[in-house]
Amino acid sequence: MIWCVDDDSTIREIEVYTLEQMGFTARGFADGISMLEALKTEIPELIVLDIMMPEMDGLQVLAKLRSEADHRAIPVILATAKGTEMDKIGGLNSGADDYLVKPFGVMEMVARVKAVLRRAARENVSGDLTVGKITLLESQHKVIADGINAELTRKEFLILKLLMHNPNIVFSRDRMMSEVWGVDYIGETRTVDMHIKTLRQKLGDAGSQIKTVVGVGYKLES
Repeated sequence: MIWCVDDDSTIREIEVYTLEQMGFTARGFADGISMLEALKTEIPELIVLDIMMPEMDGLQVLAKLRSEADHRAIPVILATAKGTEMDKIGGLNSGADDYLVKPFGVMEMVARVKAVLRRAARENVSGDLTVGKITLLESQHKVIADGINAELTRKEFLILKLLMHNPNIVFSRDRMMSEVWGVDYIGETRTVDMHIKTLRQKLGDAGSQIKTVVGVGYKLES
């Protein structure tokens, strides 16, 4: 089930119609408040979420989703008329999985929905990893750093998972954007740097295992 949240009924109906024509089950919501209410009885596979909405905008809705354990793993694609670099960075830093700039083609939307769903399926493969002082329990979405539980956001978790699956391998910022966010926003390295900074802080002393390779990117030392 794909949910489309947009206060513009024409856009919302086109999104739902297109997804259904492509074989998905889809449902539309005119605002974020009604969508959040519906989460009490149903969990969608993915949400296409407009930013510019009355009462509660898309970023506020996204923040609410990411703050709740039962909903933080739901993939979200933000859709907005804003298209500047800072708007994209803001959306990604808020926990979005991808970004659509209006006006967008419906087939572009479908392609991004499929890509994000494929990525989410790979992320759900469970297993436990231990590298140095850090243990990652994928099935529980839990990280223990130096014996202490670290509360990570979904993107911080995925960055750490990527590094732990590839200890001592250097990842460029662009490659991390591609692997974790699934997008090729070349040059938007501040998003990666910001997540690495908070990830290190949350890992405490174990955060020193994440090393900066000047002029290249980051790696996790084993």
